[in-house]
Amino acid sequence: MIPANHQACVAIIAGEASGDQHGAKLITAMQKKNPALFFCGIGGPAMKQAGVRILMDASELTVVGITEVFAKLPAILKGMRTMKRLLNSLKPDLLILIDFPDFNLHIAAAAKKLGIPVLYYISPQIWAWRRGRVRQIARCVDCMAVILPFEEQFYAENDVKATFVGHPLLDSPLPPADQVLAGGGEGPVTIGLMPGSRDTEITRHLSIMLDSARILKDRLKQVTFLVSHAPSVAREQIDMIIAGHPSRMAVEIVSDGVETVFKRSDLVVAASGTVTLQAAIHGAPMVIMYKVSPISFLLGRVLVRVSHIGLVNLVAGRELVPEFVQGAASAENIASAVETMLTDRHHLHQLKQQLLALRDVLGGGGASDRVAGLALEMLGS
Repeated sequence: MIPANHQACVAIIAGEASGDQHGAKLITAMQKKNPALFFCGIGGPAMKQAGVRILMDASELTVVGITEVFAKLPAILKGMRTMKRLLNSLKPDLLILIDFPDFNLHIAAAAKKLGIPVLYYISPQIWAWRRGRVRQIARCVDCMAVILPFEEQFYAENDVKATFVGHPLLDSPLPPADQVLAGGGEGPVTIGLMPGSRDTEITRHLSIMLDSARILKDRLKQVTFLVSHAPSVAREQIDMIIAGHPSRMAVEIVSDGVETVFKRSDLVVAASGTVTLQAAIHGAPMVIMYKVSPISFLLGRVLVRVSHIGLVNLVAGRELVPEFVQGAASAENIASAVETMLTDRHHLHQLKQQLLALRDVLGGGGASDRVAGLALEMLGS
């Protein structure tokens, strides 16, 4: 039941930690424009705090890779049943989907059959792989709110209504560019290790990052390491991997947000994902790495149609920062790339300038407000 003091019901689904954050900002922007909205659906702690009635926590559904999905299939099916029951019983006035394509496109089809308008915020990366899904989007989605500048043209070419709204990362306060460029210099070095925001990512990446840290410890005179702890991952998992690592090297775990890691680090080693764009707009030089299961990687090689995996390189249109995938994501390769970058301080300064320039490419601030405007227009309010 929709509370009596609410004019309209909005169902919303965000299946990952970054989507939860973006969803919370969107909800806050919509509530500022119209406080009489009721939100319910699937999300995480940020959306719950923003006022969403959470029917299922997003952490139960998050998975990366093609073969990895089987382990979470029961939870995924449960989530689909939960949302379909909600759509049928509550008949929300609008369904907002945030990324999480395989799940969300299935729910979009169910909503379309019921005549529920669908706004899709943060496009699946169908321009990279499985382009055939654009036909499904054309059938089931009324409007795409896209956050990467080249996506609007891609959808226009495929007869899908899409609006470039800018990137929601730019809605958060950012350090002034001149302040970022003034940092660094000679002296002790701090390197941030950012293994990811999912359990499987921590398992696959953290040990390799610690191996590379051990190599760098031997090569660099004074270096310290920070390990980023995402709220979507149990701290105990990170503690166990660090405690069990052969190097027994001292590292500091940072749990109060990636911004702290960017601010304190001369360079970060980051798992591919949204965090690479976050690093870019904070002016943090980086090395990107990523690993999935061998079968997922082999299938991905057949399906993926882009030359880079890192979002920062995709947006830049070239390899702005080094990236290492699967077998190439070795401790030696990562350590060598980091050492080379830190040795050339002039190049590092230029790289910071190039990364900061992506703020303008990504559309500046105001994405959440622009999406809120699209959503309220679809609600007729």
